[in-house]
Amino acid sequence: MNTHSAQLAELKSNGVALSLNELMAYHNKTTLLELSPKRKVKHPNAGQYLAPHKGRGMEFAEVRHYQPGDDVRAIDWRVTARTGIAHTKLFQEEKERPVFILTDFSDSMLFGSQLLLKSVQAAHLSALIAWSAIQRGDRIGGLVFNHNAHWELKPASRQSAVLKLFHNLQLAHQAALESKLDGESQTLNDQLNRLVHLAKPGSLVYLISDFHHLSEDMAKQLMYLTRHCELIACPIFDPMELSLPNVGEQLTLKSGDRQASLPLANAKFRESYAAQASTQQTSLFQLLQKSGLALMPFSAAQPIEQQLKG
Repeated sequence: MNTHSAQLAELKSNGVALSLNELMAYHNKTTLLELSPKRKVKHPNAGQYLAPHKGRGMEFAEVRHYQPGDDVRAIDWRVTARTGIAHTKLFQEEKERPVFILTDFSDSMLFGSQLLLKSVQAAHLSALIAWSAIQRGDRIGGLVFNHNAHWELKPASRQSAVLKLFHNLQLAHQAALESKLDGESQTLNDQLNRLVHLAKPGSLVYLISDFHHLSEDMAKQLMYLTRHCELIACPIFDPMELSLPNVGEQLTLKSGDRQASLPLANAKFRESYAAQASTQQTSLFQLLQKSGLALMPFSAAQPIEQQLKG
């Protein structure tokens, strides 16, 4: 049994399809990920990044008559206008912090050259975060999408919320593998717009994607979210996206009706490819950091556990 076969067996995965067993396996690995706020994220591919901490969210409690000393910003203008008497909104600190996971299964994520598809690695990371959140006593919510549809899960506590998230992950992933790329597509930008309404202030939000086609406008959306939530971006990449192997032959890639050939025996082509890929990845990371979020990249060619342990 070679290294990859052994790793797949340990992960309970075949690297392409997504099973409940491989997601459930992360239940015993929650110590790998610390969800405490305002911490430096250590990762061999990312260096150290400080996530902007907004604290736990404040939950609406009640409305009462305005009293001297109340914060004027908390005045409920609707009730005040209706009654003719100034009223103030009262808030209380949430006991459980919402942890929200956005998982991308769009067509560019359905690629893997070694161990796992990027989409499968994204699901594994989602599972680890979900179990870690429940273990810590936080609520877990999710937004999963593929080319054709999206699945929402409002933050909830207990293991049942994790199982609902896993159901959505499996459903979305299988649909992505079987779908044809036709009709209107779901984009990352669409999901960020939804996230603005779904993620409550004070939430910890993980964005798991390859962030292909990330634009300046989308970066502005992220910047808006970081004002109210703690965001951690987890770019998923495959080694072949950064450098091509020297196997002395031509490789033909197919995606739907599209086809491209890569002259792997050509050293200059490989060098040019690697240089361009490195520049693109650096630009992507800089754009994400510019938005004020933390950064945790993951390779699809190595188990998450090994990457987190360094």
